[in-house]
Amino acid sequence: MGFPRMQQFSNQEVAELKSRIDEIHDLLAGRSGELPAPPTYRNGGGEVSPQSVLLNQLSLSIQMRRIRRNHFGSAELAGPIWDMMLDLMLAESHDRVLSASDLATGAGVPLSSGLRMITTLERLGLVQRSIDARDRRRTIVRLTESGAERMASYFEKIGVAAQNNRTLAA
Repeated sequence: MGFPRMQQFSNQEVAELKSRIDEIHDLLAGRSGELPAPPTYRNGGGEVSPQSVLLNQLSLSIQMRRIRRNHFGSAELAGPIWDMMLDLMLAESHDRVLSASDLATGAGVPLSSGLRMITTLERLGLVQRSIDARDRRRTIVRLTESGAERMASYFEKIGVAAQNNRTLAA
């Protein structure tokens, strides 16, 4: 028995199916601590349709968000704060440093909000601040050793999830 053709479902039915799949992922994740590979959606002929590609991408995106939440154990690492972590990881990989104002600008938030977000990251032990030796008015923000290790291990998990998604879609 093959899968029903995706074209036979309305947008609302697809959304309801997706919601149910998410619920199942949540249940499975709660049991094992690890998330299963996202499902691959195929049409009746076994071919991957454009709609199924979209569903696979959505599923992987949701899985990445859940891996991040499980990996870091904090719902606080989302939105502009997550953007700051990504900017810090990229800067570190290029042997560059970023100031607090650089991070706020990159995350698209006012400096006052950015400083509060940096304080949150400090509290989580992911970043540390220091005064710029060349310009004492400037505050430099860097990933801590723990923050860099946690980011690297997060991206390893994401790489595995993405590879599993590609393997299933093939």
